[in-house]
Amino acid sequence: MLKVLRIINRFNIGGPTYNAAYLTKYLSPEFKTVLVGGAIDEGEDSSEYILKQLGIKPIVIPEMQRSIQYNSDLIAYYKLKEIIQRFKPDIVHTHASKSGVLGRWAAYRCGVPVIIHTFHGHVFHSYFNRMKTELFKQVERKMAAVSTRIIALSDIQKYELSVKHQICEPEKISVIPLGFDLSRFQEQKESKRSSFRSKYNLAEDELAIGIIGRLVPIKNHELFIRSFANVKQQTQRKLRAFIIGDGERKEALIAFTKSLGLTVNIYPDKKPADVTFTSWIKEIDVANAGLDIICLTSLNEGTPVSLIEAQASGKPVVSTNVGGIENVVSAGKTGILVNQPNEILFSQALANLVSNDTMRLQFGAEGWGYVSKKFHYTRLVDDMRELYHDLLDVKAVKHASRYVSA
Repeated sequence: MLKVLRIINRFNIGGPTYNAAYLTKYLSPEFKTVLVGGAIDEGEDSSEYILKQLGIKPIVIPEMQRSIQYNSDLIAYYKLKEIIQRFKPDIVHTHASKSGVLGRWAAYRCGVPVIIHTFHGHVFHSYFNRMKTELFKQVERKMAAVSTRIIALSDIQKYELSVKHQICEPEKISVIPLGFDLSRFQEQKESKRSSFRSKYNLAEDELAIGIIGRLVPIKNHELFIRSFANVKQQTQRKLRAFIIGDGERKEALIAFTKSLGLTVNIYPDKKPADVTFTSWIKEIDVANAGLDIICLTSLNEGTPVSLIEAQASGKPVVSTNVGGIENVVSAGKTGILVNQPNEILFSQALANLVSNDTMRLQFGAEGWGYVSKKFHYTRLVDDMRELYHDLLDVKAVKHASRYVSA
């Protein structure tokens, strides 16, 4: 039996966990997979419930954390080497940056035949200053050199990695979009909608506008809040905003919202307010059913799960057009993309959906057909299975072991 060691940064809510979980579950029994991940950050919610639902028991390395910490990173590296030498995988496949560095280097030093890394996004703009960004690029170029294959989630991301940031040559990159089990977003939508709107005291004539994600600078929630405030002033429609997620900027965003003259409610207080901070909601299919428009205002993105799930729920979206979002949203058919993080442009796009019931319903109706074909987990599994076999055949290692104890 072929063996895969799959390594992910941490088990927080988001696309990487789903990706790693579905591949671990559904490539079995052809590929025996061990899943390893790090510890979540403060303010993040654990996604281990996703693994539990699929019957997956991961190995957690607490020292493998999002931030750079030399002592912890070194311990995590040696723990990964120990796991590799014990499990002797044919493939080590890493997901996201920290695990990509530690896991690929450990795999290389142990002589693993095939080393694969998936970029679920990148930190090459809008995260760090110029010097730190260049350092990360240099590290990723070194890691790409020891990798058998790099996986990008979209053609746009492949272009950025190969041409714009020159991490590796384009021939070394395969494009394999994320895949999800999206069926739950089409099930019992009316009862879920009623449940969410009852929980948050939403009247039938109120339009609920949501944004879903970590409350961190890269997500640029201020743009969402300012745009919501602008539209609320311009329209006679009754509007409520829901900020779903948590993170380091929560208190600052609450203060910012109040500074604009908007009323604020913080769950578990359920009094109606202009803007409700719900924290994390695990049953996001219920939340999506209750919302009418779903937004994203990020400065940089890979493949945002929130927009895939929004369209699977039949909800129109408004988003900044950054990273791989053009590959996720069908502009003018399932949502509106704003080409720069500009308050006036984003407010106009949001106002168009608020005022135009026909557009809102048409965009929502197109969403399911678009994402169900493009982002279903069976397509992801089939694509990855084919790539694994191709790389193993090239390396001719199905029955050979090259492990070293370096």
